[in-house]
Amino acid sequence: MSAHHELDAIMGPTSRIPRLLSADGFPEWKYCIEKYIKMKDFKIWRSILRGPIRITTTLEDGTVTDKQVENYTDDDFEKVEEQEKALATLTMALSPEIAQGFREYTSAKALWEALIEVYEGNEDMKQSRQDMLRQKFNMFNHVLGESLETQLQRFITLTTEMNSAGVLVTKSEINKKLLNSLPKSWDMNVSVIKKTKDLNRLSLAETMAIIKSCDLDDKQREINHVNS
Repeated sequence: MSAHHELDAIMGPTSRIPRLLSADGFPEWKYCIEKYIKMKDFKIWRSILRGPIRITTTLEDGTVTDKQVENYTDDDFEKVEEQEKALATLTMALSPEIAQGFREYTSAKALWEALIEVYEGNEDMKQSRQDMLRQKFNMFNHVLGESLETQLQRFITLTTEMNSAGVLVTKSEINKKLLNSLPKSWDMNVSVIKKTKDLNRLSLAETMAIIKSCDLDDKQREINHVNS
């Protein structure tokens, strides 16, 4: 799968910039906007991290001063345009309601750092978010009537949020939690997986592939039983 198609599968068409619509969506937006900008033009992402570059010139007496715009070279204009493009890209990635509260920031770096400070908060806020996500992880379970695919997607979303928030969980914890949360009809499959697979080494993607394989096998057996 190409980089464009892979990104489309995660956040929609790559021609549409990811929008920050609410505080709750910040962790996912932060991840997506970084990938989006790097894919479009890595120099813009570099400009966001580096901050504005001062365009200067050295006078005859050795004094360094700001260069007059009329004396800019093509290279100078390119640096300025890169900084303006970085600020414009970040600004356009904010909903009008959110952008209104950040108009005072005149560089992409300052805007990026302000967004992180406001939406990720101080250490106390980060710790509270980690505690909340850990609790959601501990309480994660199958919801009556939901499909296997829906449950797996909920689990992916949760573990992604935990990873973004810095919640450290071992592969074994993740795999056991997912397996133990499956419906009771999965008891036999879960028992076989636990006995035959090393849950300390399996990635979440590998465990999910095994679960989906078991699901397909069960469906095939049902079909064979009906046909027989």
